[in-house]
Amino acid sequence: MPERGLGFRDKDHLLWWLFIGSRGGEMRLRIVELLAKGPANANQIAEALGVNYRTVRHHLELLVESGLVITEGPRYGQLYYLSKDMLESLGRVKEMVKEGSLRWR
Repeated sequence: MPERGLGFRDKDHLLWWLFIGSRGGEMRLRIVELLAKGPANANQIAEALGVNYRTVRHHLELLVESGLVITEGPRYGQLYYLSKDMLESLGRVKEMVKEGSLRWR
């Protein structure tokens, strides 16, 4: 899993930090849940989740930087997809959420 200088010791550490151990983890979970249903652009994600566009962009940037979300297309209207690594890690993230007392929707 690409960690692009984020400094995590392994995949579980990265997943734990992104979804359980940091502020914003629940929002990133909501974004991943939405993208698990299919690709979307940042505006569609913001509307579906009822949150500010800039908030969504911030969390998408972290997910892209971590290699869990990939993009396609020009910046405006750019589509976001779950990466193969994220798709393969969904089960582990659900376990972590259960252990961390957060809810997987």
